[in-house]
Amino acid sequence: MIIDLRSDTVTKPTQAMMQAIMNAEVGDDVYKEDPTANKLEKKLAEMFGMDAALFFPTGSMANQAAIKMHTQPGEQLIADKWAHVYNYEGGGVSFNSGVSCKLLDGDRGMITAAQVEENINPPNFYHSPLTSLVCLENTTNKGGGACYDFSEIEKIRKICDKNNLGFHLEGARIWNALVAKWEDPKKYGKTFDTISVCLSKGLGTPMGSVLIGKKKIMQKAMRVRKVLGGGMRQIGFMAAAGIYALDNHLERLSEDHKKASEIAALLSQQDYVKGVEPTETNIVIFYLSEHISEEKFMHDLLQKNIKISSMGQGKLRIVTHLDYTAEMHDKFLEVLENYTK
Repeated sequence: MIIDLRSDTVTKPTQAMMQAIMNAEVGDDVYKEDPTANKLEKKLAEMFGMDAALFFPTGSMANQAAIKMHTQPGEQLIADKWAHVYNYEGGGVSFNSGVSCKLLDGDRGMITAAQVEENINPPNFYHSPLTSLVCLENTTNKGGGACYDFSEIEKIRKICDKNNLGFHLEGARIWNALVAKWEDPKKYGKTFDTISVCLSKGLGTPMGSVLIGKKKIMQKAMRVRKVLGGGMRQIGFMAAAGIYALDNHLERLSEDHKKASEIAALLSQQDYVKGVEPTETNIVIFYLSEHISEEKFMHDLLQKNIKISSMGQGKLRIVTHLDYTAEMHDKFLEVLENYTK
């Protein structure tokens, strides 16, 4: 039994999801003639109360498309220093859009309205890049699945309106935030200009993300997706997996959150652990004590068929997910509790 907790992207489709995939009605999506893809996009646009949605093969491409749609070369976006769009998208912000990032020192990947306001470059000062976009991430990856207080998001929206800035949400794990905080997705649709959501993380599909947004900006989405190489054909098979996941895998995310919370609680009691970040959703971030070798710890877990992630700088990550069973959970807790250095 391999216990893979590196990410919630390691899941395999359930038998019921595979049946939905096999039964999907498909067409050519480049012509917008794939009925299942169209159904998924309509479903998500309505779910978030937004005008339009477009399927992308990856979350990185969806984010990069949004940035390109919001900005012009030479401009600048504001984001947290741990933002996915800066750390995990291969430098795409500069390569694809010619845009720089002003990185803020937030709290677990979350920034405040006050920070945004004080870091907007004066629009008439031509020596600095023009600030044109604010990117948030919810939940935060490097921040350990932290969830924004929505009132702070609304304050940032007001700052964006005041300064004529676009507002994009990297919402790969927005599902976890919605479940953990009992939030209405329409609040997010009302507040952001664009939102990217991932189907292959907590929801457990094989692939795919969807960019959702307001009509004015989403008119550019098809062209930008084509430029980035994201135009695909019979994507209804993957869209069917997304529809199935939205209907059947959303509420069960609370099970992942519960398991993550139990792992965090146990780790915090171990003398080989220096600290554990607050755990709100399905990601556990922890740090080993100084006298514990990270390399040896990871090797010892691997010897017991357990995989977790190192994020560098002593930061270790555990992510619970759909394929992490109760039996695996009990085994993992036992290993952690009885670990000897």
